Amino acid sequence: MEKVKMILDCDTGHDDAIAIMFAAGHPDIELLGITTVSGNVTLDKTTSNTLQMCQQLHLDVPVYAGMDRPLVREAYHAPEIHGETGLDGIEFEELTYKAQPKHAVNFLIDTFMASDGDITLVPVGPLTNVAMALRLEPRIAKKMKRIVLMGGSCGLGNSTPSAEFNIYADPEAAHVVFHSGVDIVMMGLDLTLQAETTGEIVERMHAIGNKAGKLFGDIMSFTIGTVKEKYGKDACAVHDVTAVAYLVAPELFETVPMYTDIDINHGISYGRTVCDCNHVTGLPANAHVGMGLNVPKFWELVESVIRRYE
Repeated sequence: MEKVKMILDCDTGHDDAIAIMFAAGHPDIELLGITTVSGNVTLDKTTSNTLQMCQQLHLDVPVYAGMDRPLVREAYHAPEIHGETGLDGIEFEELTYKAQPKHAVNFLIDTFMASDGDITLVPVGPLTNVAMALRLEPRIAKKMKRIVLMGGSCGLGNSTPSAEFNIYADPEAAHVVFHSGVDIVMMGLDLTLQAETTGEIVERMHAIGNKAGKLFGDIMSFTIGTVKEKYGKDACAVHDVTAVAYLVAPELFETVPMYTDIDINHGISYGRTVCDCNHVTGLPANAHVGMGLNVPKFWELVESVIRRYE
């Protein structure tokens, strides 16, 4: 199989960290770079967390810091889930890895403009970097193979009754991206909540016995703890991993083509992904919305990647 060329755009908290582990560890993925954005925590922390994951796993992947605030709205973060650092619960050694001097938005523009249209962008945080790149250089829309993103929901939200966190953190950016004409696959809450991490899954990955397995266990144990404290549930989802996994195992996913728009009206549904599930608008689909996941096979895939690390 020819390797899938991809760029990961993230706001590294706990599930982003596992997405980095998966993207860098899968043999059929060529990870060209990682860009960071303000989201789960501030940009300085998401960048530091990304560099820490690269250092811990000895990854030779360039990291580019991007936008430190949303396009329009005030900054919105989630320390109640990811902790003050964004990766609370993990003891890292002193950070020696450094980010590249180029801004993430410039890296995206330069990389896509120089490409043959064979690179997939995988944003798993707010879409600020992506929207800014599309606004600065609209020609990159035709140079992207596709965007596979984690964000949104056909149904209910997790930041407001209507809005999912990544979209709510920068709805205007999401509006730009969904109206860009790029082929979009949306892994929203309808799908990602099926990728549930339980204590059994944590033990399974920890039992692999390598550094990556221990990291998975430490990272997801913390998140399960915060979710239990906040919601009373003994499990959490590895939302962001689904977007990366789709690149190499699309057969595990059920997606439905839908017209999808973003509510940017600053009312009660601000940040909602309005998915035309019943095709009542008559508008052509602009996204393939994830709805179903083969959960056992998904975890087999994640385990196979973690086993590849020393």
